Amino acid sequence: MSSSPDILVIGGGIAGISAAARLARDARVTVLESEPMIGHHSSGRSAAIFIRNYGNATLRALNAASAPFLAEPEGVSETSLLSPRGEMLVATEADLSSLDAYLDGSEGLERLSARQARDLVPILREEAIAAAAIEWDAQDIDVDRMLQGFARQLRGSGGSIVTGAPVQSISHKDGVWTVSTPAGTHSAPLIVNAAGGWADSVAAMAGVGPLGLMPLRRSAVLLPAPDGHDISRWPLFASAGDEWYAKPEAGKLMISPADEDPVEPHDVWADDMVIAEGLHRYEQAVTVPVTRVEHSWAGMRTFAPDRTPVVGFASDAEDFFWLAGQGGYGMQTAPALSQLAADLCLGRLSPLPQTVIEALSPARATLNQGQGLVT
Repeated sequence: MSSSPDILVIGGGIAGISAAARLARDARVTVLESEPMIGHHSSGRSAAIFIRNYGNATLRALNAASAPFLAEPEGVSETSLLSPRGEMLVATEADLSSLDAYLDGSEGLERLSARQARDLVPILREEAIAAAAIEWDAQDIDVDRMLQGFARQLRGSGGSIVTGAPVQSISHKDGVWTVSTPAGTHSAPLIVNAAGGWADSVAAMAGVGPLGLMPLRRSAVLLPAPDGHDISRWPLFASAGDEWYAKPEAGKLMISPADEDPVEPHDVWADDMVIAEGLHRYEQAVTVPVTRVEHSWAGMRTFAPDRTPVVGFASDAEDFFWLAGQGGYGMQTAPALSQLAADLCLGRLSPLPQTVIEALSPARATLNQGQGLVT
């Protein structure tokens, strides 16, 4: 199989699929995905929650820009992709400065007493809580419905998705990029690099300077719901010191040790020691011991050194577009980032503030011989 579209998008996670769907309205687009299915890596292992106050100022602007689409996802779903959840942070005495830093500049958060926090999540140890706060507006995201909805939109506009197509080589000649894969050779004037943890590797194959993107492992386990508790209405609850978080998930309780261990990009798996240490920290905050782990897994969260996504044309290559470094924010920022990517690729004005666009651009920093972004 081969193709010659206007745009090749490398990567079939939510970043690549959503951008391709936006682009396909006005261009011929092919997505190349290395796995047998889309959304196999980070997108399929997301905590799947929208938290408006999550991330730095640039990310919070993207969260706000994505919110209207998530509530009314025209062309992707007939109903909202969001459902009520809430996010509660609990702080020990040692975590108070972290909680204060999070609350600084945040909007829509309510401080809670230890008793109020325990009323919301009855298994919390009240005596261990020095302070707490909740964002009532945090909501679950139907990740699969969003991903599949964008895929349908892409195909409905004439775009295509080629799976089982890991990139083997990339060349550039006479204004055309040629990408070789086991699923054929594909050529286009423009490449969108949405390869997640592999984005720097894809850039290197294209002769483009890497940005020092860092894939970090994030692990999680699934536990039975605590006996005698209906957890369906519990908020996501988390350590203000970012030592663990817990979220009701289909009648079970998902726990993450909030790990960020550097890894080479690959199909990551959970490390038993990391899981054990994270569950120990979680157990210090609750009254119910962990007796059985039903399932464990891990995913990659890929960050630029300044922990802000990179969206824009490479400064050292013609028609090579970066859409990478979404970190742990990819699902909730995908609507805004995909629209920005389409606008920039097609030469349109973006409704996002120029300060946000500049903060996302690869030109916001210089390259230091492949060692990462230097601000």
